[in-house]
Amino acid sequence: MLFRPMAPSISSPLRKYAPSFLVLLASLLFVIPGSAQDQTQSPPAQDQNQDQSSGKQKQDVPDDAGGPTGDIGPYAIPRKNPEAPPPPPPPVTPKKVEGMPDYSIKVNVPLVNVDVMVTTKNGQFVPGLKKENFRLFEDGSPQQIQDFNVTKAPITAVLLVEYGATNYAFMIDALQASYAFASTLQKGDWVAVSYYDMLPHILVDFTQDKRAIYGALNQLRIPGFSETNEFDALYDTLDRLDRVEGKKYVILISTGVDTFSRITYDKILKKVKDTPDVTIFPISVGWIIRELYEAQGRSAPHGMGIPVGRMDYLQADNEMRTFASMTGGRAYFPRFQAEYGEDFQDIGNDIRNQYSLAYHPTNTKLDGTYRKLKVQVVAPDGGPLKVKDQKGKDQKIDVVSRDGYTAKHTVD
Repeated sequence: MLFRPMAPSISSPLRKYAPSFLVLLASLLFVIPGSAQDQTQSPPAQDQNQDQSSGKQKQDVPDDAGGPTGDIGPYAIPRKNPEAPPPPPPPVTPKKVEGMPDYSIKVNVPLVNVDVMVTTKNGQFVPGLKKENFRLFEDGSPQQIQDFNVTKAPITAVLLVEYGATNYAFMIDALQASYAFASTLQKGDWVAVSYYDMLPHILVDFTQDKRAIYGALNQLRIPGFSETNEFDALYDTLDRLDRVEGKKYVILISTGVDTFSRITYDKILKKVKDTPDVTIFPISVGWIIRELYEAQGRSAPHGMGIPVGRMDYLQADNEMRTFASMTGGRAYFPRFQAEYGEDFQDIGNDIRNQYSLAYHPTNTKLDGTYRKLKVQVVAPDGGPLKVKDQKGKDQKIDVVSRDGYTAKHTVD
């Protein structure tokens, strides 16, 4: 409500001008209140509470809403959880003692992984074992198993084939064994194919296509050199596998005879020891022709102009067994073509069904030394583990793991 001032009294000399004065005064009284109202009371803030374009009520934006806060308002207003616990207090930093330097301690404890194959004498996988069934020793000292699981995964393997101008029977057996291995591959397996004579040759890099593997093997028709430099080829394969992560396998199809390698046997053994996560499965070929020649008191020829005797073949067999035992694999010596399928089936079962153990060694020195490993499988009570076949007869078991590993080495 507006309060109007009282009209002043009009003296007699001005009486004659009273009508005009009253008219002027009345006009001023109607004009002045409007101006005072404009100065004392501001109009409603339409741009604060209403959208100028639509006239709709805008949403008040809380400070913690986040998001864009222009004319369209926030996209979403998060709700605070009243039951949320308060944030934890900041960690208490110990007071620094004046004059005492800061120290930090870093302990590098290595983790060693060991894959173990447990099968019967017939090559059947023994399932259902627990961590309590395994005893692990490093250089004779018992180790505490930290991690344990059963691995059943696709394989990553290199098929390394001896294919030189040596002996027709050797070449035929190598090809038949290679095709038998390719037929056992499953979906998800990664396989590379290489062959060697004087030098190693990569036919196809890692692939999951069986047709590419068969196509690579179909190229092995005309052999080149008669030398079979197995140590050089195996060294080159292991060197390339160092760049591949995870568990790898080498399927070595060979007579095992090395004729002209630059790498010595000691060097290839050291390379096998120093290469982690690689298991070698050698398949010996040419046994039929070897036994036919030995029955006649001779040794099977191994290429023109390359003298190879019976002791050379026996040494080759021993070397292949050593490669297998050092890496946790098996060496196979099939006599007949029909055995190839069975042997590769056993290899597939061994590769796809393994027990994986992991432990922190009690010997924490990073001195680059070779540590011997031994794995035992026992019953839960610590006694011998008994495995029975379908007829209830006790069966002996084979426990296969790598012979050891090379510890990491640090340079002071």
